[in-house]
Amino acid sequence: MNHSRRQFLGQLGFATAGLGFVSMNALTAGSPAAAAPAAGSPAAATSAAKFNFDISLAEFSFASELFGGKMTNMDFPARAKNDYDITILEYVSGFFNNKHKDQAYLNELKKRCDDLGMKNHLIMVDGENLTALDNAARMKAVEAHYPWVDAAKFLGCTAIRVNLGDAMAMLSGKKEEGTPAQLATAAVDGYGKLLEYAGKAGLNVIVENHFGVSTDPDWLVGVMKQLKAPNKGLLPDFGNFCAERSKPETLDIKGFMATKCMKEHDKYDGVRKMMPYARGISAKTHQFDANGNDPETDFIKIFKIIKDSGWNNGIVGIEYEGGLMRDMGGDTTKPTNDEGIRQTKALLEKVLVELG
Repeated sequence: MNHSRRQFLGQLGFATAGLGFVSMNALTAGSPAAAAPAAGSPAAATSAAKFNFDISLAEFSFASELFGGKMTNMDFPARAKNDYDITILEYVSGFFNNKHKDQAYLNELKKRCDDLGMKNHLIMVDGENLTALDNAARMKAVEAHYPWVDAAKFLGCTAIRVNLGDAMAMLSGKKEEGTPAQLATAAVDGYGKLLEYAGKAGLNVIVENHFGVSTDPDWLVGVMKQLKAPNKGLLPDFGNFCAERSKPETLDIKGFMATKCMKEHDKYDGVRKMMPYARGISAKTHQFDANGNDPETDFIKIFKIIKDSGWNNGIVGIEYEGGLMRDMGGDTTKPTNDEGIRQTKALLEKVLVELG
């Protein structure tokens, strides 16, 4: 990849910011050091417990406004609380604009959150490749995540979310370097080293199914099984099971969003496989039908799988991406950021009524 393309993706946070695009189907919690099971884990639930979860808001739901300069990371806590009555936050690293090591910046962000009574849940960290096959590059990636662990700890988060795999290669329509087995070995090493560092801070490091090999739930579970760290975990994302996308025709946001999924893992089976290691849920949405349901994901079906796994009393994050497709991709059939966030929240509240 040439420098201009890498710079473009880096500036937009598109390398691994969480964008799941439209699926193929649509086109055709606590400290790891604690003795008690983490909230939201299967071990924390009992068969008699009422199914419940708290709702958080992922910052990427405002991606078009953040990319467009209409909103900043500092505005996020107040928007979540005042506009949607949501008090649990999931940040995206790219929207910190490299200020995650600026103590004055972190102090101000934490003060705003404290004044509003907010809970900082996690930071979605994107960038360096923890599964790089080159040892030096992989160690560089591990160390690049250390300041994010420190920032998350200061802000009172329980976790950072990371990626396993070369998302930049996938976004450009290329294959990842290495076989799945080679990438798994690299992941155990890179992710394992990061888990060790974060464990000393009492922080979880959770992996989201995202791009490339990490869209394969069996691969992710295989990596988890090789690690003994108590602060490991997964963040199942409903919209990120596409294993292979078409190559973008143009090197801009609209071009990337116009790509099509060529190969996709079954999301319901994928979520079921990931649940034994789940420390949260990412409820991704793009659009809604006349009844307020998501035409890409049957929320009742997928949350029944989540409930049946024993996961309970955890956190489910709203990650609405239709607004980005509308504002920067030109798809005016998608609801605005505001409409999409409200409709996703209403859908999650419907789940609680029907399954709780």
